[in-house]
Amino acid sequence: MTDLIGKIAIVTGASRGAGQGIATELGAAGATVYVTGRTPSDIEETARLATEKGGMGIAIRCDHTIDSEVEAVVHRVYEEQKRIDLLVNNVWGGYEQYDQSFDDPFWKQPLWRWNKMFDAGVRAHYTASRLVAPFMMKRRSGLIVNTIAWDQGKYLGSVLYDVAKTASSRMAYCMALELKEHQVTSVAVAPGWMRTKVVLKHFHTDEDHWTEIPELQTTESTRYIGRSIVALASDPQILKKTGRTLTAGDLAAEYKFTDIDGRQVPPFRIPEDSLKV
Repeated sequence: MTDLIGKIAIVTGASRGAGQGIATELGAAGATVYVTGRTPSDIEETARLATEKGGMGIAIRCDHTIDSEVEAVVHRVYEEQKRIDLLVNNVWGGYEQYDQSFDDPFWKQPLWRWNKMFDAGVRAHYTASRLVAPFMMKRRSGLIVNTIAWDQGKYLGSVLYDVAKTASSRMAYCMALELKEHQVTSVAVAPGWMRTKVVLKHFHTDEDHWTEIPELQTTESTRYIGRSIVALASDPQILKKTGRTLTAGDLAAEYKFTDIDGRQVPPFRIPEDSLKV
């Protein structure tokens, strides 16, 4: 797919995982992709992958909890390209020390984790969106995507995580109401269970051998959500979807694309026996 040749995208939090997969697929579609993150070597690798796939990847170091750095990124992109067609808000925080306390009940959770998820996650999504929106409104076109975790309103297993991800989804809806008259689209997109490096490490496997692990049979590559966003950004009728929360699996069925292994992975569903009721 080369439908995004000439389009300018920003992917925040693109050091690894979903952000890297999204940037890679946008590059494969021909876009110029600015990738942000705090670790120069990681975002440079992501930029290289986007370029290698046929687009143009450009790395910009940015701490999305520092407003001035985010503003500098957005203004640099606009000054260099005179347009911004796509913003993917993927940056997030709060995963630090995942194995030690992430699954504890809320009354045992450290307050720093709440702050990280809202400052480096929800607020970071808002900050980038408010800076990019005027440039999109000026052209009367553009797409803002908040990446989230979601399963039809079911509890995500952590009070902090659930509230933060729900807030980002709601933000996409509320922004859509104010942006629609300007022909700018805002949506939230949820991947399923992705085979990130952390997940593969947990199961003592890699991308070449994960099919040997029964527990990983319903997983997605990190590029599946990337193909979802390419499909949305390529859709001339995208405004009809504004305000919605979408899943990679549903978008794959609608736009008829597959994951990198040729499978069309269905939407993620939380097992009923794991729900707290």
